[in-house]
Amino acid sequence: MNFDFTDDQHSIKRTASELLASRSTFARVREHAEAGTYDQDLWKELAGLGWAGIFIDEAYGGQDLGTVELVILMEELGFAATPSPFLSNAAAGLILTHAGSDEQRERWLPGIASGEALGTVGVRSNGGAPVVPDAAAADVIVLLDGEGAGASVVEASAATIEPRAALDPTRRFASVEADGGEALEGDVGAGLDRIETALAAELTGVAQRALDMAVEYARERTQFGRPIGAYQAVSHACAQMLLEVEGARAATYYAAWTAEAEPETLSLAASMAKAYSADAGWRVTASSLQVHGGIGFTWEHDLQFLLKRAKSDGHLFGDARFHRDRVADLSGLGREPAPAPA
Repeated sequence: MNFDFTDDQHSIKRTASELLASRSTFARVREHAEAGTYDQDLWKELAGLGWAGIFIDEAYGGQDLGTVELVILMEELGFAATPSPFLSNAAAGLILTHAGSDEQRERWLPGIASGEALGTVGVRSNGGAPVVPDAAAADVIVLLDGEGAGASVVEASAATIEPRAALDPTRRFASVEADGGEALEGDVGAGLDRIETALAAELTGVAQRALDMAVEYARERTQFGRPIGAYQAVSHACAQMLLEVEGARAATYYAAWTAEAEPETLSLAASMAKAYSADAGWRVTASSLQVHGGIGFTWEHDLQFLLKRAKSDGHLFGDARFHRDRVADLSGLGREPAPAPA
């Protein structure tokens, strides 16, 4: 069995890597993080390449590729910590693709695929969605119920949107209050599973970048006349980081593969990928910070952007604990209720 990318997938990965290396440098990331903005020119370039609709059917203006191709892009965007609405827009497209009616898809997917009508997804809690990425710039908002089984779609103009500060300075968040909306009658879970897989990919990219930075620093920084990477405490930390990055990547690409090849196992695979990648994203970025020592704790150091995105991504649409419990339930190994006290 061939586990490598196809030629087209290699081309997407190479193009994304080269583009983001030149257009989403840490200097640019810092500039937009401090200004509270996105790089609109870069977003237009990504959309112009067709990547905003990479998984959307050609009938709605997309490229009609698959989840693996989306995951390839998300990993590269995570590696570059790119400030853009790509994730939120893709999330809306995924839910509408799998849960929207023909009319709803015809209305919203062409704009999402072209990047001209931005979408986003939030999770309702007590009537409102407290943390919704890019809601203030969205045209359409998909609101999931607290259990993830149902959803509705509302026009942003019909919602009350309040920007709010968040840990990750490379993304914009807001709270959303909205009544009514059009119910989505299709398979909301199928879209949500693909969102989790995309988030796992971004976390993998974040972790890979943090690992690369730690290894580079361990080679260059000397102590007592030797690179600090020569000391076991540092080299073992880097080896553990590598193990976690590769584990996250394997789980994520397996989940992406199941989306089209074995969809009946996607829910389990997506939760496994999100749970592992959420933990790995935080542990690897935190370990990289330790390798960097005191310099890694400063605002001036770029590692902070990876650390904060890893923590933020890890909680979006269910944290690692939520997904571990879901894996247990889907595997028939759910926790038994504690016995009543005697």
